[in-house]
Amino acid sequence: MSKIAIIGATGRAGSQLLEEALRRGHTVTAIARNTATIAARPGLIVKQADALDATALQQAISGNDVVISAAHFATLPAAAVIGPVKQAGVKRLLVVGGAGSLLLPGGGRVIDSAGFPAEYKAEASAGAVFLDTLRQEKELDWSFLSPSAEFVETERTGTFRLGQDDLLVSSEGRSWISFADFAIALIDEVQTPKHSRQRFTVGY
Repeated sequence: MSKIAIIGATGRAGSQLLEEALRRGHTVTAIARNTATIAARPGLIVKQADALDATALQQAISGNDVVISAAHFATLPAAAVIGPVKQAGVKRLLVVGGAGSLLLPGGGRVIDSAGFPAEYKAEASAGAVFLDTLRQEKELDWSFLSPSAEFVETERTGTFRLGQDDLLVSSEGRSWISFADFAIALIDEVQTPKHSRQRFTVGY
């Protein structure tokens, strides 16, 4: 079993990752600015820290085997994560990605398509920059998992498809994944690494 630190453990993705990791018997360090909503459980260590405080973040993740960043890109840029992870001596970094940088059948990115919601543009752009930064990273063993276009709070099915850089679309023409099934795919990658220094994606 691994020791996994989750940055942004109270968010929608982070909380599902926490549940999935604990379900499988891993030891989880849950890191958040406000940890009041995290209930104490066996195998769970809770650390309150501002992820933008490099020293506090380094101390919070120190001693873990893997760090998962589930924070918003617009508030926590790549450098703010990569630096403390390296300083803490952790070799593996997994990132909850975004769908904006995925490619459409025509070849362009989702974020550049007509009709991409303006309210998501800043976060999606920051996510693309985060991915570009990781692709230049020489030391860390990183993986970046992009969800499908719709990231939804539906049930955990355990049935999904994995892809690489292209947006996954179901036979019904919908691109979607639940937070719970996304968590399965990312914790699978923790346990059995198959996408070292790669972005991959998950969808139905």
